[in-house]
Amino acid sequence: MRYSRILGTGMHVPPQVVTNQDLTALMDTSDEWIQQRSGIKERRWVDLDSETTTSDLALEASRRALESAGVKKEEIEMIVLCTLSADHEFPGTACFLQAKLGVPGIPALDVRQQCTGFIYGLSIADQFIRNGVYRKVLLVGAEIHSKAMDLTTRGREVAVLFGDGAGAVVLGAIDGTPDGKFPHILSSHLHADGSFAKELWIKAPGLAHKRTRITAELLEAGDHFPKMNGKTVFIHASRRMPEAVLEALAANGLALGDVDLFVFHQANLRINEMVAKQLGIPPEKVFNTIECYGNTTAATIPIGLDEAVRAGRLRPGMLVATAAFGSGFTWASSLIRW
Repeated sequence: MRYSRILGTGMHVPPQVVTNQDLTALMDTSDEWIQQRSGIKERRWVDLDSETTTSDLALEASRRALESAGVKKEEIEMIVLCTLSADHEFPGTACFLQAKLGVPGIPALDVRQQCTGFIYGLSIADQFIRNGVYRKVLLVGAEIHSKAMDLTTRGREVAVLFGDGAGAVVLGAIDGTPDGKFPHILSSHLHADGSFAKELWIKAPGLAHKRTRITAELLEAGDHFPKMNGKTVFIHASRRMPEAVLEALAANGLALGDVDLFVFHQANLRINEMVAKQLGIPPEKVFNTIECYGNTTAATIPIGLDEAVRAGRLRPGMLVATAAFGSGFTWASSLIRW
């Protein structure tokens, strides 16, 4: 049987560190207020006056993942890039990454599932490999939030949460029969409920508006900035992520105690603490990065995987559980034998 496995990981974040204290110069907030609600101490931002794009961050993470995997860029047969912060409205950001990486001709696919994007992308890449279509796929999650947030008191409840960054993995085909230590993607489980789409979204620009995608009135109202019903998101995330983890375990005949490391999406440390509490997971089994990087949306899980590998927390043979929840609403989980 053919399966896919993660051959290597990589990440890249901008050098500029933005602390909670730095944000007090832009909006009415405080380090205590931010940490109490989110657990975030700092995040990385690109230079707001630069022309740095999401695909630029994705390129650096991709190069590091390829190096880690020992794979040449010419061996990659498909690119899957997960992002909500596209370089341009069209074409897809994966095409810009493909051009910068210098691998013309192969398919380049964007996945726009926001915070759940990486797991959706992992499922897509896994299926292409399992079905024998490709042997090596580059999967990337990358975001630049700093250029697209309301950096005033009006937008602080969203703006303090997000950072910029990219994470990537290289997936490769592996043939064999799974046993307790056979490295592969065991399964992914994807869900969505669009009835909550407007609880976390950007209203404009968009073709839902009359005549033009954006108007002076929409700009004046700040409708081109993200809006979030934080309470609703917290409640649903705290419920759906544990459900998704248990679903993945049940599908593979495994128990919570079989998991060596949990790498959850990094939206809010309080959400992850609630998820761990509900599942009865000991703190030492949960790997968090949100304190340093904030919420990098589609990049949080691949950044977490790479940091866990480099910290020695994620080693060959370990069973890793991932789960995410985000805009859409979407939620998902994956089990990975490293």
